[in-house]
Amino acid sequence: MKKYILLILILLTFQSPISAQNCSEIFTIYLVRHSEKDYNTNNSTDPPLTKCGEERSEYLSKFLSDVSIKEVYSTDYIRTKSTALPTATAKALQVKEYNANELEDFSQMLLENKKDVLVVGHSNTTGVLAGILVGEDIGAFDLDIYNRIYQVVIYKNKARLHLLHTTFVCDE
Repeated sequence: MKKYILLILILLTFQSPISAQNCSEIFTIYLVRHSEKDYNTNNSTDPPLTKCGEERSEYLSKFLSDVSIKEVYSTDYIRTKSTALPTATAKALQVKEYNANELEDFSQMLLENKKDVLVVGHSNTTGVLAGILVGEDIGAFDLDIYNRIYQVVIYKNKARLHLLHTTFVCDE
C-alpha cells in the first residue's frame, strides 16, 4: 500500500509543472452588453441604467464571483461603466476605458496581455469584438437582448467562443 501512495505522490510531483505551465497559457475574455438603459431620462445621448439594469449588473458581478478577473474594461458611457462597476468593485479593480471604434486594436491588446478580463460594450460592438477575437464574422444583435455573455477562451493562441445566457429576470 505504501508503494502505491509513494507512486501516486511521485506522479503528482511530475505532473504539477506541466499543469502550471498549461494554466499560464490559458486565459478567458468575457464580453457583455451593458445592462438596461433608461430611455425616460433627459440625457438621451448617455442615459443611466434603469433599476432593472442596476440589478442585472449586480447579478453579473455575482455570476462572475468565482472567476479570476484581472481587468475590467468599459466604453466611456454611463450605462457601460455602471454595468462594469459592480464586478470591478467586487474584484478590487478599476474600470479601464476602451474605444469601441478601435475594436481591432483593442482585440490585439487583449490577446497580447493574456489576462482573464471582462469587457462591457454595446449591442453593436460586443458580438463584433467576440468575432474578431475568434476570427469569425459575428455581427451586432438586437437592442432588446441583455442576457448574453460571450466567453472567449484562448489556449496556445487558439480561441474558442462559448455563448452563455444568464438566468436573470427583472421583476420590474
